[in-house]
Amino acid sequence: MNKFDKITTLEIEKRLAGYFDYRQNVIVPNISWGVNLHECDLLIIRKSGYGIEVEIKISRSDLKADLKKHHNHIDRANRISELYFAIPDYLKDSIEFIPEDAGILILERNKYYHQFNCLKVQRFRKAKINKNRNKFSEDEILKVAHLGAMRIWKLKQDIIEMKRKILGVQQSIEF
Repeated sequence: MNKFDKITTLEIEKRLAGYFDYRQNVIVPNISWGVNLHECDLLIIRKSGYGIEVEIKISRSDLKADLKKHHNHIDRANRISELYFAIPDYLKDSIEFIPEDAGILILERNKYYHQFNCLKVQRFRKAKINKNRNKFSEDEILKVAHLGAMRIWKLKQDIIEMKRKILGVQQSIEF
């Protein structure tokens, strides 16, 4: 497998946003501050107010390193209802490094990938529901949505910079 065959974190994030339906739920990648929560690769807050955490792992060493995290994906406020690990299909042989309570989502390039840039998602194992879960408060949901919206402006700046680089324009523009 060459480096172009490997599925990237960005591709997984994009596909999971669709899988968990960003039109119905608040979905934000890389939450690490703002709502007193450990770093989450992808945080989904359902309309019900319950949260889902998705850890995205793209290598065996990344999976192994996750075992050393001190927080063990435990939210002190108990707002995470379900924990999933999302992995590329070529890491199926490494699921022994995924906690037993965590669900597993496997992503693979399907035959339409090059035409539609779409990954297939298979729920390999359902996450165990945290029976002691609490809902995110309305203020917390608003804060998470705010953090997600803030990212848009950085991405737009990155697009401007990329266009300037492609076009050979030297001057940078800041917001």
